[in-house]
Amino acid sequence: MNKDLTKKLNDYLANLGIEYIKLHNLHWNVVGLSFKAVHEYFESLYDETTEFMDAIAELLRINDELPLASVKDFLTYATVKEIESKEISVSDALKTVFADLELLKNQALDAHKKADEDGLTGVVATLEEQINYYDKQLWFIKSMLK
Repeated sequence: MNKDLTKKLNDYLANLGIEYIKLHNLHWNVVGLSFKAVHEYFESLYDETTEFMDAIAELLRINDELPLASVKDFLTYATVKEIESKEISVSDALKTVFADLELLKNQALDAHKKADEDGLTGVVATLEEQINYYDKQLWFIKSMLK
């Protein structure tokens, strides 16, 4: 695996790590009429984010690279921004997650393109799965916000 792809995957991993924490914040602090449904939805998102983190870290290890593995590193390389711990409306929480999922999808697409150029089929397959997941979640959130 070349250094450019390693960096792309580690940057993506850092964003997944911050998103994982952020989703917990939103899960605990979302308020509004749809609280229960959104609270449970966010739980499903952070559970899946855990799986994505593990898959990306394992891809890096399979290719003799080291994954970022500390909150300090995640904060250094992530572009997903943390949010303050406070009550947040269902609508604002969904908009926040939508923006983050778009960012993660675009980052996965960028890494996918590089992995495809390099003929790394395992990386390509994993990222395609994750990109398809983002597409479905973005559709769900758009529908919830109507």
